[in-house]
Amino acid sequence: MQLVQAPSWGNLPGDSGSLSIDLRSFVGAENVLIRGMGRSYGDVCTNSTGKLLATKFLNKFLRFEPETGILTCEAGVTISEIQRMFVHRGWMVPVTPGTQFVSVGGAIANDVHGKNHHSMGTFGEHVLSLNLLRTNGELLSCSKQENPELFHATIGGLGLTGFIVQATIQLQSVPGPWLQTENLIFGDVDEFLAISDDTEDKWKYSVSWIDCAKASSTRGIFMRGNPVAAENRKEPQPRNLNFPFTPPISVVNKLSVKVFNQAYFKLNAIKKGTRVTHYQPFFYPLDAVQNWNRMYGRNGFYQHQCVVPRVDGEGVLREILQVIQKSGQGSFLSVLKTFGDREPAGLLSFTRAGITLALDFPNHGESTLKLLEALDGIVISAGGAINPSKDARMSRETFEASFPRSFEFQQFRDRGISSDLSKRLMGS
Repeated sequence: MQLVQAPSWGNLPGDSGSLSIDLRSFVGAENVLIRGMGRSYGDVCTNSTGKLLATKFLNKFLRFEPETGILTCEAGVTISEIQRMFVHRGWMVPVTPGTQFVSVGGAIANDVHGKNHHSMGTFGEHVLSLNLLRTNGELLSCSKQENPELFHATIGGLGLTGFIVQATIQLQSVPGPWLQTENLIFGDVDEFLAISDDTEDKWKYSVSWIDCAKASSTRGIFMRGNPVAAENRKEPQPRNLNFPFTPPISVVNKLSVKVFNQAYFKLNAIKKGTRVTHYQPFFYPLDAVQNWNRMYGRNGFYQHQCVVPRVDGEGVLREILQVIQKSGQGSFLSVLKTFGDREPAGLLSFTRAGITLALDFPNHGESTLKLLEALDGIVISAGGAINPSKDARMSRETFEASFPRSFEFQQFRDRGISSDLSKRLMGS
C-alpha cells in the first residue's frame, strides 16, 4: 500500500504523517488515527510518529427519508456532497463550517460550528446516532439512548474514541439554495455586539469580518442571512481559481494584510444592504480558491480561535486586538461571531455562550508563538477557551483550563488511537 505525506491545512513544518487508505489495518492497531479530509488547521488530524488511515472511499449514502430529512451515510461523505445532492430536494446540512470540504466523520469528531450557532447550535446537535468501531474490534451503536456517555464523548472527541464508520443525521428543511443576505458596517466592538443582539431573533445566519490591522479602530463588516425561495435564478458556476504553488516565503505580511483589509472593507462597504445570494459564496467564501493555504509559504500558518464570556467581552477583545496590533502580526482573515447559550453537544465541545474570534497568522517562528501564547493568557484569564480542532501549539495547561472535563474524557478514549494533538495535550 503506497503511503503519502499528509500535513494539516496549516502546512506547519513537521506537521504531517503517512496516510494510507487500507482501513482493514485499523482493528488491532496501535498509535493509529482516522483522518477525513485533513482540513483541520492544527495537529488534530496528524500523527507524525504513527499511522494515518483515510476515509476517502468510505463515501456512500446509505439511506434517506425524503419526508423527514433523516440521512444515514458513511463517515467519509463530505458536506459538499450532501449539499449538492439534497439542496434542490429541500434539505441542507443544518450546521456547516467555513469550508464544505470536510467529512461527516470529521464534522462529528470536531463538533464543528458555523454561522448559525445562535439558532441551530453545532453539527453534533443534529447527529441522531453513529456506529463506532474500536481498535479492539468492538462495533458499537451510539446515540442518546444507546451508549449515551460514549456518544457524548465521541461528539467533539477529536477522533480519539474510535472510528466513526457511519452516522445518521437530521437535515434541515430549506426552500432552496438561496439566502436573503444583508451587509452592515460597524465601527467598533460595541457596535458589533449591538448589531449581533438585534440579529439573533431575526436572522438565522450571521458572521463578521473585522479589520485587526487598523490601529485607530476595530471596524468591520457584519453579514447576516435567512433562507429564501428564489425562483428562476441562475446558480453561480464553480470558480476554477487555484493558488498554484507554495512560495518560499509567505505572501501574507504586514503590508499585504493592510492592503487586503482596506480593499476588503471598501468592497463590502459597496455591497452593504440586502440582496439574494447563493449559499456557496455566503457559507464558503474561501472555497472559491483551491489551495489558498499555500499563500502562507513553506512555514505554514497558525489559526487561533478563542471564545470569551460576554461579561466584559468587549474589553477582552480590545485587549486581544491591541496586543496583535502592537506585535505587527496582523491577521489576514479575522472572523468575529457570537455563540448562543446552548448545552454543548459533546464532552469536549468548544462552543459556549460568548464571543468568538478566529485569526490566521503566518508562522514567523518564535515571535508568532510568543504572540499566540500572550493571546492564550488573555483568553484564559477571562474564563474563555481555545479551540483545539484549530490549534497546533497551545500548552497542556491552557487546554485543561479550556476544558475542565478533559480528565473525565480520558475514560472513553480508545487506547489504540492517538494523534499529534493527543500526545501534546493528553500525554498519549
